[in-house]
Amino acid sequence: MRGGGAWNLAFLAPMLIVFGVFSWGPIAQAVIMSFQKTNLITPATWVGLDNFARVLADPNLGTAVLNTLYFAVLALIFGFPLPIIMAVLMSEVKRGKGLYSALAYLPVVVPPVVAVLLWKVFYNASPDGVFNTILGWAGIPPQPWLQSSATAMPSLVIEATWAAAGGSIIIYLAALIAVPPELYDAAEVDGAGIWRKIWHVTLPQLRGILFIMLILQVIGTAQVFLEPFLFTGGGPNNATLTVLLLIYRYAFQNSLGGDYGEATALSLMLAIFLGLLSWLYFKLTDRWSTN
Repeated sequence: MRGGGAWNLAFLAPMLIVFGVFSWGPIAQAVIMSFQKTNLITPATWVGLDNFARVLADPNLGTAVLNTLYFAVLALIFGFPLPIIMAVLMSEVKRGKGLYSALAYLPVVVPPVVAVLLWKVFYNASPDGVFNTILGWAGIPPQPWLQSSATAMPSLVIEATWAAAGGSIIIYLAALIAVPPELYDAAEVDGAGIWRKIWHVTLPQLRGILFIMLILQVIGTAQVFLEPFLFTGGGPNNATLTVLLLIYRYAFQNSLGGDYGEATALSLMLAIFLGLLSWLYFKLTDRWSTN
């Protein structure tokens, strides 16, 4: 306090109060509600761990977890390397780099709901649909896209990758600027080509940001909601039912209000899982990400 801590606290107080009221307050309320049976209309009753037991006994929970894991794996396979590749290619462009950056970031600017509704039109399963027409030019038969359990989740991943890649590309481009140019000069002197420079110079220099972006994507894909909610509503046959969509169903399954106790119980379990996963991830990658 003698070293100026009181003034620091005074300047921080408004932000801490707002953060506490609007962030930590709802979190604390959610933890309390997870032990209650309530629909926010009738008086709440304390049920202890019954909400957690009912959620764990729900047969849809296993389906939602597997679907969320399936979405996360597909998003990591397609959505994680794509921004890196695009950023590296754009960094090598000598002219029009600003234009390419703007075009790459454009999907992020489009409102998510508008983007999903637009892609829903593209995913029309009829032969006259936009994507099926393009496939027809290459002699590929029409695809069911969102109408089939086999293709619904990959279709969601494609749109989600398109919508989110722009932000990652900008971050990687900013990180590439910080790579010392003399490292590339030394690699050229040693006779390294473009791919060897990327493998031995670019990727090692981006190691820290790559590890951060990876865990952020894992957390984001584990909380996917917008795409399955607007595209398919969890169908067909629960093929795109995710954990957050299941939480939504618990809370808003009828007009009188669902069971917010079960919804917050599942939310709390998801938060604890992601917190433990993040802690374990940083413990395991701490040395790799800094060496």
